[in-house]
Amino acid sequence: VAGEVSGDQLGAALIRAIQVRYPDAVFEGVAGEHMREAGCTALADIEQLSVMGLAEIVGQLPALLALRHRLSRHFTKNPPDVFIGIDAPDFNLALEAGLRRAGVKVAHWVSPSVWAWRQYRVEKIRRSVDLMLTLFPFEARFYQQRAIASVCTGHPLADEIPEHSDPAQAQATLGLEGGQRYVALLPGSRRSEVDRLLPVFLETAQRCRQVLGDLVFLIPAASDTLYRRCQALLAKAGLSSDVPVLLVKGQARTVMQASDAVLLASGTAALECMLIGRPMLVAYRLHPLSFPLVKYLLKTPCVSLPNHLLGRMQVPEYLQRDATPSRLTEGLLALLQDPERAAAQVAPFAAVYRDLKRDAAARAAHSILEMAGV
Repeated sequence: VAGEVSGDQLGAALIRAIQVRYPDAVFEGVAGEHMREAGCTALADIEQLSVMGLAEIVGQLPALLALRHRLSRHFTKNPPDVFIGIDAPDFNLALEAGLRRAGVKVAHWVSPSVWAWRQYRVEKIRRSVDLMLTLFPFEARFYQQRAIASVCTGHPLADEIPEHSDPAQAQATLGLEGGQRYVALLPGSRRSEVDRLLPVFLETAQRCRQVLGDLVFLIPAASDTLYRRCQALLAKAGLSSDVPVLLVKGQARTVMQASDAVLLASGTAALECMLIGRPMLVAYRLHPLSFPLVKYLLKTPCVSLPNHLLGRMQVPEYLQRDATPSRLTEGLLALLQDPERAAAQVAPFAAVYRDLKRDAAARAAHSILEMAGV
């Protein structure tokens, strides 16, 4: 059961790794395009779980509870050899706890950020899973110190992304002209994120273009639904005709590889940008009702994965009221106008890349099958 685009990609990689050992294995669950292509029968679509923020979840709560009840009944009546929850902890942990009580072996891939906030969830995780698979080494250590079975798989993105990428080649793949500078704008993979961040990003683009006339802005949309939403927000923004913005279907990685700098929503995209080795700014806005509680519960000084992995504020973060066009313009121009600043930001990224490159899907598949005894 996966909860968003990044989880769908992880699920697809895991399915293929299990198929290497068990070609006839049967997979079913909450799946997106990637998992379906890998051979998973979709009992529901991942977009039903792609909800972020406490206020947003309240609005979707009846539908989410109904879906969880339906999945629980299905897997209780048709018990699998192993149930694998992929991310989406607020949805998956309760489902996993019930299935584990019913005798189903349970693994969870992608640890919730209990090391950062809501640490009381540790006991719930202990009751819910037989094995926690983490993407990052510091997470596995966190669980092992609390006597919860855990294995660090590394991150599949590090396995997929080449250590060095050529911007010119990526630009050619996208059909872009040389002699210009490209800035990637990634406002998120959820509609709520796009609605809050894309208008701010577009105003930032317009302000940056007024200073640097050679900039072209690229927006990769994670799905057809988000592509149409981005089109609508672009039309509504009323940008000047001299601000070139290219909207691309998918290809977020290629867009980042083609770019000189990246402005993005906090999340998996920030890690991907780090592994690609591009300078970036991270921004995020939650629902106004969600943010105060999240801020209260947060136990770390930073939110983005690059900064967590490096243990310092290497990448500038602009959260909530700080995520304004004026602040983002200032930060983006600093990277674009000062190559030494940009190079200093990305310098430590390579060591993180090497640490996370562990053949994650194969390691996850081996650990899950060993735990399940199949």
